[in-house]
Amino acid sequence: MKLQIQDLSQRYGDSEILNIVSWNIDYGIFWIQGENGAGKSTLFRTMAGMLPYTGLLLLDGKYDLQKHPVDFRLRLNLGEAEPLYPSFLTPADLLKFVAEAKQSPSGQVEMLINVLGINYLETPFGNCSSGMVKKLSLALAFLGSPSVIILDEPLITIDREVRAALFQLIKTYHENGVTFLLSSHETFQQDGLDITDTYVLKNKTLMRVPAL
Repeated sequence: MKLQIQDLSQRYGDSEILNIVSWNIDYGIFWIQGENGAGKSTLFRTMAGMLPYTGLLLLDGKYDLQKHPVDFRLRLNLGEAEPLYPSFLTPADLLKFVAEAKQSPSGQVEMLINVLGINYLETPFGNCSSGMVKKLSLALAFLGSPSVIILDEPLITIDREVRAALFQLIKTYHENGVTFLLSSHETFQQDGLDITDTYVLKNKTLMRVPAL
C-alpha cells in the first residue's frame, strides 16, 4: 500500500474534525472531494506531518509518520491550497531551502522553474501576486523523490498555460511511480488525467464515490 490510515483522529479543542477508522490507497491518481469546511486541508496538513494527531499514518508499508518522521516527510509532499510565505523571502530562497531539505536531485529545481514559468526568482513574496505564489507552491510539491504528492486545490489562481504544464508534470511523475491526491472543485478528466478513484470527505471520514 502506498498510504494507510488507521484510527486517525483530529481535533481542534473540543471539536472533532476527522475520524477515519481505515483508509488505504495504492498507486494511482485519486480525486478527493468535499465541501468547504469539510476538513480537506486539515486532512492534508495532518498527512504531511504539519499537525498533531492520534492514530496511524503509514507510507509505503514501512514509514510510520510518528516513528519515522524524516523518512515519511521525504516521501510525501504537500502543495497547499493558499500558501502563505514570509513577505521578505524570495522564490529563490524557498526553492533552495526546500530542495536541500527534500534532497532534490541535480537539475530538478531548474526543470521546475522552466516548466512552470517562474521568472521572478528574486521578487520578495510581499510583491508577488497570488498566482505567482501558487506557481511556486506547486514547484515545491514536486521537489525531491516523493512517493506521494498531495495537491490541495492546485488549479486556483493559475492560467491555462500553467495548468497544462502542471498536468504534464503530474502525468510524468505518475508514470515514474508517484501517487497523487488531488483536491479540486473542478473536474480533471477533460485534461486527460486517468483518475483511479474518487473519494469524498464527509461526516469526518473518507468515502469512496462509486464510478458512474
